[in-house]
Amino acid sequence: MRKWLGALMAVSFVAAMAAPALAKDMTIKGELVDQACYLKDKKMGADHKDCAQSCAKRGQQVALLTADGKLYQVMGDLAADKNAKLVNHMSHTVELTGDVSEKDGKMIIMATDLKMAK
Repeated sequence: MRKWLGALMAVSFVAAMAAPALAKDMTIKGELVDQACYLKDKKMGADHKDCAQSCAKRGQQVALLTADGKLYQVMGDLAADKNAKLVNHMSHTVELTGDVSEKDGKMIIMATDLKMAK
């Protein structure tokens, strides 16, 4: 019984540690928004571009809003250095590529590549 329980605990531990590795590499199209402003007031688009850029420069959380209303927190290489690679693309429709996962009910993309959407 102890061996079985020990084996079960070991398998559970390995599965929990591998969860981030199970993220799917995807390309997602959407508008880059300031997450706080979008969640509070649904602010987005060209009218909100200057404010979104200012917030992104301060390192506030940037998100990708898809056409069907899904919101992905942008993390990873592109969000490094206070969103330095994202600031000029705020309020633009882009395609982000990276590992997509869910944590605490929130979608996350560990973005490694950005392209302007066609």
